[in-house]
Amino acid sequence: MKIPYIAGDWKILFKPEKNGNYVNDHSIIKGADGKWHLYGITSFEGIPTQERYFVHGVGTTFDEPFEEVGRSIDRGTLAWAPCVINKEDNYYMFYGPSPTSLAVSFDMYEWFGTGVSLNGEPLMGAHRDHFVLKISDDGYLMYIVGVHEKRGAVSCFSSSDLLTWNFEGFALTSGKSAPLKPAWGAFESPFVVKKDGLFYLFVTYTDCSDATYNDTFVFCSENPKDFGIYNGDDGQKPIAKLKAHAPEVIEDGGNFYITTCGWNTKPNPNKGAVSIARLEWR
Repeated sequence: MKIPYIAGDWKILFKPEKNGNYVNDHSIIKGADGKWHLYGITSFEGIPTQERYFVHGVGTTFDEPFEEVGRSIDRGTLAWAPCVINKEDNYYMFYGPSPTSLAVSFDMYEWFGTGVSLNGEPLMGAHRDHFVLKISDDGYLMYIVGVHEKRGAVSCFSSSDLLTWNFEGFALTSGKSAPLKPAWGAFESPFVVKKDGLFYLFVTYTDCSDATYNDTFVFCSENPKDFGIYNGDDGQKPIAKLKAHAPEVIEDGGNFYITTCGWNTKPNPNKGAVSIARLEWR
């Protein structure tokens, strides 16, 4: 098992101006055009009920800030926490809040809504903050944060086609002694990395106070469907605690990077921006 560490200073990766003044939960993917594409929650108000589209940024390297190119999923309804994954010649964007929405694109500029089915979805189990992991040539797992027994949980679903998903169980739950108990469940923005035969779940754990806004825990498991029960100091413990909000973990040329983001009213190394830093495994 390796422990992830933030190695180096945060620098600005993307800061919108035309379509919003901050970026919250986001997704970064390299396209067939050889460029990196970023999609993220934004608005000018910084109020969740006003977050109704994603800002789209594009760049060729992590050494220079991305260019703001426009909006995606601007349909007049809530649009939270996108996750984009490619399959063959298409790109699939999953987003919330509940119920799960899906849009598909061939060029990552024009997006077309399509149907998606979640079979066996638990009550309040699929709420927001989707993340999809490819685990085989035709196998995918999707993680969604929600509430189980009035406490935070991360649901896990499986699929072979990205359109029909079957509930596999809860990948992570909060125990009765877990320190944070907000109504929405405290877990936010799951991201899973497969490395050297192990799976690492990065998940922000916050009650939206300044003190916890940038707390991201990392759990490790041999089974990507089960990271245990978090119960504070009693029981399953994270292998690392990183100072980042809703991070993405990116591998490029053998190097790993991590991002952080958030509302302008919260602590952020670069206000209004998605910031990026090197990530090392030790």
